[in-house]
Amino acid sequence: MTGLHWGILATGGIAHAFTSDLRTAGLDVTAVGSRSIESAQAFADQFGIPHAHGSYQELVADPDVDIVYIATPHPGHLENALLALDHGKHVLVEKPFTLNGEEAAMIRDRAAEKGLLAMEAMWTRYLPHMVRIREILAAGTLGDVRVVSADHTQKISTDPRHRLNALELGGGALLDLGIYPVSFVVDVLGLPERVTAIARLSDADSDAEVATVFAHPGGALSTTVSSSRGAGANVAQIVGTEARIEIDRVWYTPTTFRVVGPDGTVLEEFDGAVEGRGMQFQALAAERLVRDGATSSDVLSIDDTVSIMGVLDEVRRQIGVVYPGGR
Repeated sequence: MTGLHWGILATGGIAHAFTSDLRTAGLDVTAVGSRSIESAQAFADQFGIPHAHGSYQELVADPDVDIVYIATPHPGHLENALLALDHGKHVLVEKPFTLNGEEAAMIRDRAAEKGLLAMEAMWTRYLPHMVRIREILAAGTLGDVRVVSADHTQKISTDPRHRLNALELGGGALLDLGIYPVSFVVDVLGLPERVTAIARLSDADSDAEVATVFAHPGGALSTTVSSSRGAGANVAQIVGTEARIEIDRVWYTPTTFRVVGPDGTVLEEFDGAVEGRGMQFQALAAERLVRDGATSSDVLSIDDTVSIMGVLDEVRRQIGVVYPGGR
């Protein structure tokens, strides 16, 4: 490991979860920044972090910080990531990476200009069960993969002021929940050649439910469903001509899966249980990439992150969701 010094930008729930897993992995959390010194100090006290800063500017200017984890709501990702990059810090940016593809490209290009790592915090891709699934796919065990399906459905407050319902915060099921299955099907099948989407909008005009059908290179199909109005099974499957993979609930967290033959024979079972929530694996990957002098992830490249944001742009175009300011 490089022994990178991590800075945490923002102190919300996802920042707590990530920092807890950093501690589980024994990584060095050096500083935290918030819009108020009180919030930063409380966070620092909870996790034993040496430096607490009362602004994001102070955090990225901290000479002891090497890499910044961006944990603000979606609309702030662009500004905060550029701020960190301009101060010479590598960035791990919470998903969705930005509000749209254009903003994602701006971060990619700034990072390239500075020679720094810019990486999307799609932590699911780095989990042990996902690593094993990619090995199975590469070995050709499934034959020709024809269909992939994945859902992300949760029952979340209908209060229009809730972050997931507020358009001004990038609210809606697609960016918060749908990003997981969309990124997953792209991981397995590549970027779609054709996108079809349908949605039900909330009273606040954010997307409450979204379903997609993608056509991928070679004719394979994928389906995704995301919803903030009801909690479903949240399972996923990859169906090939020679076998299928059944990923158990909750497929996008550390879990189990089976490789099953056409006759129902179980060819392999895998238990991906880990210590903590599992967000430490993306951080370990980031440290490895920096150590190797890489500026893009080998699991989810920055170019693929930009392209996936472009796919989400097309989904939003089809379902009629526009964020304030035309974003």
